[in-house]
Amino acid sequence: MNHPNINVQALLAPPDIMAAKRALCIQPHPDDNEIGMGGTIAVLAEAGCELHYLTVTNGDRGNKDKTTSREQTAAIRHAEAVAAGRHLGATEFHFMDYGDSTLSDAWALSEAIADVMRSVQPEVVFCPDPWLPYEAHLDHIITGRAAASAFTKYGQGAIGYYFTARPNTIIDISAVFEQKFAAIALHESQMTPETLAMFRIYFDMKARELAAERDFELGEGLKVLSALHSHCFVDAERI
Repeated sequence: MNHPNINVQALLAPPDIMAAKRALCIQPHPDDNEIGMGGTIAVLAEAGCELHYLTVTNGDRGNKDKTTSREQTAAIRHAEAVAAGRHLGATEFHFMDYGDSTLSDAWALSEAIADVMRSVQPEVVFCPDPWLPYEAHLDHIITGRAAASAFTKYGQGAIGYYFTARPNTIIDISAVFEQKFAAIALHESQMTPETLAMFRIYFDMKARELAAERDFELGEGLKVLSALHSHCFVDAERI
């Protein structure tokens, strides 16, 4: 028997993230926000959302210049994260400085991320989808699971998973697609011309695929859930 005060269709719908006034964008490495959801970040910034970045590892093992020390690489990637985030409209930056490819304790990381959430008080949290099929990078899996766990502790707003194979929310990024790629290119320690060219071809193809049958040209996909959907909710996958 349906209760007159419960809208079942609304219960099974993803939360609307575009009205958020403050967001926390969590990334395992200093370039994941731009690559995974740079268009969405730019769109939210244009809508007046206050954007915080939380970078979990320092990326010290990733540099196309193999002569650079890990300490130098960490400093370079810190600066690149801030420059790229600011290019998209982020204004606040938080760094945990774990070593690249060292994450192993999702529980401890979830406690630390929950502390940041309580401090920032975001209306929406973003992180990589740790349940992406065939994802093999533990930094992504552990960061995503830790962020999801932290979100249940925080218990407010919505969580949006980027790098997801099961999007339920498609953001129109047609007007900011070039801005996203300009931000990605600011990660100069990571991006060769060949890598940028490959990203452009693939992301353009994917963005058109996600926007198919919609009234815009280019889309970016997220799996968005509420706090209610994030614990013991057996229909979360179908939302």
